[in-house]
Amino acid sequence: MARKKRVWYPGAVYHIVSRGNRKCHLFQDRRDYSFYLDILRKVKDNCGFSLLSYCLMTNHIHLQIKTEEVEIWKLMHRINLFYAKYFNYKYDLVGHLFQGRYFSKLIEDNLYNLGVSRYIHLNPVTASIVSRAELYSKSSYTVYLGIKENSLVNEKIILSYFDNNRYLYRKYVELEEINKKLDRDIKLECEL
Repeated sequence: MARKKRVWYPGAVYHIVSRGNRKCHLFQDRRDYSFYLDILRKVKDNCGFSLLSYCLMTNHIHLQIKTEEVEIWKLMHRINLFYAKYFNYKYDLVGHLFQGRYFSKLIEDNLYNLGVSRYIHLNPVTASIVSRAELYSKSSYTVYLGIKENSLVNEKIILSYFDNNRYLYRKYVELEEINKKLDRDIKLECEL
């Protein structure tokens, strides 16, 4: 049976999840995380897209991407292919690094766009890796808070919903009760 074609148009925004095959680790050391971000930067520079949010977990990756002129499947094919080649070569492995096809959800409204950004940034807290999202160094949350700068991330789109006020975005992320239902819905959709 043929796969369903992904909906795409210039400016489409997606929540992307790529998981390690058999839930194996995608990152073994700091250099792996850096290399993945380097790949994102190179594909972004060559193909054009906006990275709104990201979180690199040990065995999966969350990306929130706004496309420009290149379809999402082409972007993700390049990103995942380049990283898998690097990883397999570095660790002397063969075969699939990623668990099947990546998950993608077209984001079609502002509330969901905000919820995905929050969900991505809270992923390490939800997984009990850190107690506060800003303590996790492998996500874009510190860029949103103004703690770090990273030209790879375009936080302006999400922050525009808060009149570019980083404090208000932080409060939004920290409001657990209001967003629990939205988080549950997003999590259910991400489970492959």
